This record gives sequence, C-alpha cells and structure tokens, in this order.
Amino acid sequence: MALMMQILILVLLLMAFLLSPRAEAGEMIRGRETQPHSRPYMAFLNIRCRNRRSHCGGFLVVKNFVLTAAHCNGEDITVFLGAHNIRRDEETQQRVSVKHKIPHPGYNKMSFENDLMLLQLVEPAELTDAVGTIPLPQAGQAVESGAVCSVAGWGRTSLKATTSILHEVELDVMSDETCQEDGLLQRYYKPSRLMCVGDPAEDKASFSGDSGGPLVCNGTAQGIVSFGKKNRSPPRVFTRVSAYVPWIERTMTGLSSHGPHVERPGPLH
Repeated sequence: MALMMQILILVLLLMAFLLSPRAEAGEMIRGRETQPHSRPYMAFLNIRCRNRRSHCGGFLVVKNFVLTAAHCNGEDITVFLGAHNIRRDEETQQRVSVKHKIPHPGYNKMSFENDLMLLQLVEPAELTDAVGTIPLPQAGQAVESGAVCSVAGWGRTSLKATTSILHEVELDVMSDETCQEDGLLQRYYKPSRLMCVGDPAEDKASFSGDSGGPLVCNGTAQGIVSFGKKNRSPPRVFTRVSAYVPWIERTMTGLSSHGPHVERPGPLH
C-alpha cells in the first residue's frame, strides 16, 4: 500500500511538472521574451499625468523623434531607449527627456481616431547596437491580409500578470471585414486609417501597456498599437502608419527647421 502511494505521488508530481508550462502558455498573450536588444528601435515611455504614472511603448524613427499613440500623452514623458529589462540599470539604456509632444491634430480620445503622436527629444539619441531607428512605410502603402507581422512591448502578459522585460509576438494581419463585423469594434473601425490585427481563433494579442508600440512587417513600422476589447481577445486595432506619413514627415521637418514650437493641448493618458 505504501509503495502504491509513493508511485501515485511520483506520477502526480511528474504530471504537474509536464503540465505547468502548458498552463502558463495558455495565459501568455505575447508569445515570448525578445532576444535582448534585437529590436533597437523600441522605446519605453514613462508617463506622469495628474500625480499618477503609467507607461507605453514607442519607436525611434529618426535620432530625435519617437512615434507613439496619442492616447499615451501626459504632463511629463521620459523616453528610455536601448532597454530590455526596464527595472534594471542596463549599460545600453539611454534616458531622454521630451522637448515637444505633438499629438495628431485630429485625435479623438473617444473613438481613438488619428491615434498617433510624435515626441521630439531634447537631444538626439546616440545610435548604437542597442539603439537604432526603424523605417516608415511609403505613404498609402497597404499590408495584405494574411501577412505575418510582429509586435513587442512591456505590457501585460495576461489579465493580471505584468512584466519588466520586453516581449514579442507574431500576429496575422486580418481583413478589414474581420473588425468591421465585430460587434464591439465595428463602430470605431475605419479601414483607410486603421489595421485589423490578430486572428480571433488564436490567443495572441497586444495588451494593456503595449500602446504606442510598432507593428513591424518586413522590417517596416506599419502600425501603432491603439485599442481593442477589454477582455484582451483578438482582433485588436492598430493605427495605419502609411496613412499619416505626410503628416509625420511634415511635422518633423517643421520642428527641425523653424525653431520653437507651441504645443497644442493634447489628450491625457
């Protein structure tokens, strides 16, 4: 009897050992930890707004400009470049203050329309192996439905779990109809300015804290994490970068060429 009990305990321990990774994988919504500094364009935004702090993602498009979501605005934003574990004082990290915050003038905080913002840094980033830029698409360029792209961020990895380490996940670009026919998204989805991302049949998605990060397709920043359903299920909606390339380039050129810029009032995070 004692021998049978020992065998049963060993079997239960073995089952627990084999099943625990699978159970965790069911909770993960971003896939895996990134290889450190394999995405040198990634930016971590530490945001202060009304005596509370939050964070978003962003990405370096030129040495002195980061692109992110307009709903990531706040009273004060500090940009961290070259980070992998944001809670560690890594030698690769560069901490830069923001000189100007320029949300798109047409941003609507109720519908998340035109959800993008440029951040002009106080000083240009030093480009290194851990800090680099990512190219923007050509104006009007479309990403075909079925394309496999990737997104990374320091956001939640489940409904309750947080992380300080950069994670990444591969996501399918869905047809516009997938979001247009979704009862919770159809009211806000505009195909000309938004992208529908994430297969509803798969438990993979960007989530809270990933806002502002790039959707990368073939090495190009095609989308910006914007919004989705509160239950974290895909698909989720990304700002279509190619629809805003003229505004992005015009704004960066204007700030670089014409001296001081008077910041417009923007939405709060």
